[in-house]
Amino acid sequence: MTTTPSSTALQREAKRPASPIPAPEPELTAGEDIASIGEAREAALGCRRCPLWRDATQTVFGEGPENADAIFVGEQPGDQEDLAGKPFVGPAGKMFDSILDDAEIDRRKVYVTNAVKHFKFEPRGKRRIHSKPNAGEIQACRWWLDKELDLIKPKLVVALGATAAQSLLGKAVPITRMRGDVIQREDGLRVFVTIHPSFILRIREREDKEAERERFLKDMLKVKQLMAA
Repeated sequence: MTTTPSSTALQREAKRPASPIPAPEPELTAGEDIASIGEAREAALGCRRCPLWRDATQTVFGEGPENADAIFVGEQPGDQEDLAGKPFVGPAGKMFDSILDDAEIDRRKVYVTNAVKHFKFEPRGKRRIHSKPNAGEIQACRWWLDKELDLIKPKLVVALGATAAQSLLGKAVPITRMRGDVIQREDGLRVFVTIHPSFILRIREREDKEAERERFLKDMLKVKQLMAA
C-alpha cells in the first residue's frame, strides 16, 4: 500500500533547511621551495591559511626591492589596498609617503608590507569598515611575514602599530610606552616600534594632528639613522 504524505507533512518538509554542503578544507600553501619575493608574492595569491581570503578581493603582498635595508610592517590592507592589490596606497599610505619624504627616506628603496595580507572588514551598507585582525589570523599570516624577512634580510624592521609589533615579537606590545625603542629579537633582527600612520588621521584637532605628525617624523628620522648604522 502506497502512503501519500499529508499536506501538513509536505509543508514541514518544505520549510526544513537544506543540509549544508560541507566546504572543502582550505589547503595550506607549502611554499618550501620559494626562493624570491616574486615567487612568494605569486604563491600568496592562493593563500588559504586563514578564513580572511573568503571575503577579501585579493591577497595584498609586500612591495619593494629584495635588497632593502628596512622593512616597514603595518597591520593589514585597507579598503583601497584590497581593491588595488598594493600596500599603503590609501589615506594612511599617503600620510606615510609624505612623512617619509620629509625624512628623506626613499620609499622605492624600502620594503613595505603588512602583518596580515587580506582585508578584514565588517560590511555597513555599501561601506566596508576595518576590523582588527585577531591573534589567530596574525599567527596564520606570520608564515608569509617570516618568508619576507628571510628573503630580504633587512638591517631593520619598523613595526607600525600594535598588530605589526605583535606579529614581529610574538607578544602584545604597549606601543605608547615602547614607542621609539629598538628591540633585538633572538635571531638578531632589530625591530623599531612606533605608531601606524592611520593613528594620525584619526586625530580631530588640527594642532594635535600636526604635533603627532611631527612626532612620527622624528621617529622616521631615527629609522633613517638606524638604516645607515
